Amino acid sequence: MMKVILKVKNFSIADDFKLKITFNNGETRLVDLSGELTGEVFEPLKDKSFFKKAYLTEWNVIEWPNGADFAPEYLFEISRKVS
Repeated sequence: MMKVILKVKNFSIADDFKLKITFNNGETRLVDLSGELTGEVFEPLKDKSFFKKAYLTEWNVIEWPNGADFAPEYLFEISRKVS
């Protein structure tokens, strides 16, 4: 069986530091990044207005204007399924 390479199809800001993400495997999941915003590149994301500037790249990765991003596989791993 071939393993699907996870990609983000689309996402929305769900709440403070939370993203609702639909992956290319058909699952929609909620990820809370509030505990993940440590380190030089992620510190600016603690500013709620900056966090909301997230966008989807041409490589199907969620990124912020300062270059911060999280691998889709990691986002999937730390998220929970939503209906």
